[in-house]
Amino acid sequence: MQANYKQRLRLTFSKTGATRYIGHLDLARALERALNRARIPMAYSQGFNRRPRMQLAAALPLGFTSECELADIWLVETLEPAQARRQLMAKMAPGLIVHQIEEIPLSAPNLQTITAASTYMVTLLDPVDTAVLQQRLNDLLAAETVIRVRARGKKRKEYDLRPLILDLSLVDPAAAPVQIAMRLALSQGAAGRPDEALLALELDPLAARIHRTAIILHA
Repeated sequence: MQANYKQRLRLTFSKTGATRYIGHLDLARALERALNRARIPMAYSQGFNRRPRMQLAAALPLGFTSECELADIWLVETLEPAQARRQLMAKMAPGLIVHQIEEIPLSAPNLQTITAASTYMVTLLDPVDTAVLQQRLNDLLAAETVIRVRARGKKRKEYDLRPLILDLSLVDPAAAPVQIAMRLALSQGAAGRPDEALLALELDPLAARIHRTAIILHA
């Protein structure tokens, strides 16, 4: 930890509207631009290509929305969290809303190392037979393994989705549209994806709105 760090702040923010089409790197750049415009006294890395000292908890896949994204920033001057939020919201891009800023210890663990789980609300856009869907949910939760293939470019890798699914449930089988609440593991190298869970339920992820409602951190 560099000696010029004076304060560490944790931002909780939403990613909604058109910003759901902003990828993880572009989101980081949008936050960086807003922090610069808001004159937040950010700490920067050393070297030729200096970057602001900032961490995001977990990448949100393209097309998803969220009300609970987390980012830590390091400052070279102390700033009241409420004042920092006012300054930042005055310069934030549309669709990015900072709900809370809190101070945390400089020595606290990196965000990416303490994420435990994410919760999602998935809204199905097409009509479904809820009795059939409930049986698929039951079968998926009862399965010992759910082998899926994750493709990245030309590389294909098998993995077991089942340990990454902590809970699945229909919110209200009688309501329309149908919604599925998901609680998925979120740790370094073991992140459950709601679109993969939908595919395992024989549902099209493109026919659903996927919204992250919470990022759960280890105590």
